[in-house]
Amino acid sequence: MRKVTFILTVACLLFILPATAAIKKKSATCPTTLAHCPNDGCSTDHDVDGGLNERKNIRPGDPGTEGPAQPMSLRSIKDLPDPEDFSMGDSRQELRDLGEGTKVRVVAYLLRAKPEGKESCNCNLTGVQNTDNHLVLVSRFTVSKFADDAGTADEVFAAREEESITAEFTPRVRLTHPNFTRAKINPLINAAPHKALRVRVTGMLTFDSQHFLQDALVRVNDWEIHPILKLEYCDDDSCPSDGDTGWKSLDDLP
Repeated sequence: MRKVTFILTVACLLFILPATAAIKKKSATCPTTLAHCPNDGCSTDHDVDGGLNERKNIRPGDPGTEGPAQPMSLRSIKDLPDPEDFSMGDSRQELRDLGEGTKVRVVAYLLRAKPEGKESCNCNLTGVQNTDNHLVLVSRFTVSKFADDAGTADEVFAAREEESITAEFTPRVRLTHPNFTRAKINPLINAAPHKALRVRVTGMLTFDSQHFLQDALVRVNDWEIHPILKLEYCDDDSCPSDGDTGWKSLDDLP
């Protein structure tokens, strides 16, 4: 009887360990510089599917980033569905079928560029140059819906943020786009009417499966423009969505 129990125990362990390894497959000490941080980052507590960090760490010139972007409305991103059958450790094929990996261009209103802390995609590094910036994008309707005098500035922002979509500046893209920082974009936001800057964002459509599975954020869903490859802004809110008149590139700021 003891022998049978031992055999069953060993069999169970052999069955469980591969599944565990698929999730916790990185345990090495994280590099201490971004230059030595691999594309899949460094994580000792989770690895959602072995592909999320690679998606977040795309650089300009990587496959899929070349060529024209697909125009997409903010409403269309909000309407993208969640995956129906996605769990920790799964392939990202279902997400690709829904649109992940598409290069998109979206016109919206930028409310704020928020600092991010250490993340596994950036090898848990800290500091301005090694961390993402979380950009809060909303529609013109949302800006008007929550008037500037509807409460304190923080209350108005919080109400608008609930109807937002996220875009991200990333450290690897920042290597060739040094103006992709809070220091450059937030003064433009603060000078814009209603502190909502009209922007045209080009980047990669990504589903943040980590937040979907583990840590929900304040926003409409977990579809993001991540990373941002190009950001243009409009000073007077008159720039056309489908034309270039009046748009200025953040890259051109001194």
